[in-house]
Amino acid sequence: MDMEIKITRTADTILMVRPRDFGYNEETGVDNEFQNKPDMSPELINKKASKEFQAMVDGLKSRGVTVLVLEPPISRDITTPDAIFPNNWFSTEHDGTILTYPMMAKNRQAERRLLEIEKLLNKNGYTIRNCINVGRLDEPEKFLEGTGSLIIDHVDEKVYAARSERCHPDQFDNFIRLRFYLEGILFDTKSSSGKPVYHTNVMMSLGKKYAVICLECITDKKQRNHVLSTLKKSFDVMEITMGQMENHFCGNILEVRNNKNDPFIVMSKNACQGFTRAQKSFLEQYGEILSFDLSTIEKTGGGSARCMMAEIFSAREKKF
Repeated sequence: MDMEIKITRTADTILMVRPRDFGYNEETGVDNEFQNKPDMSPELINKKASKEFQAMVDGLKSRGVTVLVLEPPISRDITTPDAIFPNNWFSTEHDGTILTYPMMAKNRQAERRLLEIEKLLNKNGYTIRNCINVGRLDEPEKFLEGTGSLIIDHVDEKVYAARSERCHPDQFDNFIRLRFYLEGILFDTKSSSGKPVYHTNVMMSLGKKYAVICLECITDKKQRNHVLSTLKKSFDVMEITMGQMENHFCGNILEVRNNKNDPFIVMSKNACQGFTRAQKSFLEQYGEILSFDLSTIEKTGGGSARCMMAEIFSAREKKF
């Protein structure tokens, strides 16, 4: 008999990947304007990032959030400086499906460790029913970088995405059809320099009942109004500025739940400092804010708290 699937917008389990080769990625720096070339040695960068990573893991666990940590691979044949951001190459869905995605950077393609993800989830009692690759394994040009590109409303079955080199419209449409979502909302963005925002999850986030979004970067008025009107049907919407998005990663936040179903909104200290008092009060209506010092990871890697967490929506198998 099939188990009953409960659809939720937020997860009570996250998976994080311990960094080993963390550093500035020349390949992704081509379109990720949030990256900055470091002024310290690679060894020191990796040491600082590892410390920030562990502090975040410990902080989440101390609040009862289930955190699964995937350790670095034994082989050092390939360097993966962005492996700390696993949500770009895989995601999970409530029916026990694991999806993997076509990554733009060659050295990011090496992050895909599906068998090890399966083993880790199996070991911890999570149901896995299907493993599906979105697009081709060797996809040359039509990329779609997981929940970096896709902001998924699992309850309303709608998916929001900013068009970029990391989010090809054909691949986006392929994903919508593959998973039978009701609506895919694709829109165009521009940063303050006029370039597309490289990942949707740096400019918007969905919680259980709220949405945070930088509407300022959606350039087309018709698209902007459609996104806003659709969000308002299900969420209380809070707008952030271009400066808050670009300088503080205020869009790169994630609501998670602990083992008692208490909600937490996870972000960097930089993001927390970037929100106004009124904005923090808004967020605190929906969950306790948990902030962590991710300054090295943000500055060098161009990603923040949300990028470090892959949500596990697969149900746990009941033990009798």
